[in-house]
Amino acid sequence: MIGSIVPRPIAFVSTLSVDGRPNLAPYSFFSGVGAEPMTVVFCPANKPDGGEKDTLRNCKPVAEGGTGEFVVNLAVEAYRREVSAAGEPLPHGESEFDLTALETAPSSAVKAPRVAASPLAYECRTREVIRLAPEVPGGANLVIGEVVHLHVRDNLIDDRLNIDADRLAAIGRMGGLEYCRTRDRFTMPRGRAALEEE
Repeated sequence: MIGSIVPRPIAFVSTLSVDGRPNLAPYSFFSGVGAEPMTVVFCPANKPDGGEKDTLRNCKPVAEGGTGEFVVNLAVEAYRREVSAAGEPLPHGESEFDLTALETAPSSAVKAPRVAASPLAYECRTREVIRLAPEVPGGANLVIGEVVHLHVRDNLIDDRLNIDADRLAAIGRMGGLEYCRTRDRFTMPRGRAALEEE
């Protein structure tokens, strides 16, 4: 599955624990869900012992003991090594921000910090966590978040309010240790016209 659902966008998720410790981790099971309301989903798997990863522990709803908030920072070429390094399994309470030396920036609507270098970040409130295999090692957990604030660098947006993909320079995940850049693109018409294109 990991080698065939490619390329996958990477959510570089920052959270804050209930006692105020920052956490940062990459998740390549990530997608936008819809525009109304603006919603995203990412999937932190359970740890090998079946327990919750810090990201899930932090961002789950307040009623379940979390903060109910997170930030999706985009994974881009400029800090690609740091994205991978943040996947290091650190002891609970140690921060991947410290490990990677990535600076934090304050968010506007949530308490979790943003990655200061991120050209685009979605501040989110957790709508729901769907646990597909509770306490099972590697079990999937879908975290659905509503975007409550968006940070976008001015130079990423053109006159038509579209994102400049070259300036964004996002990276994606392939299988194993492979990643991809998003600079090799092509255009084609939608619908029936696509079949008539040479």
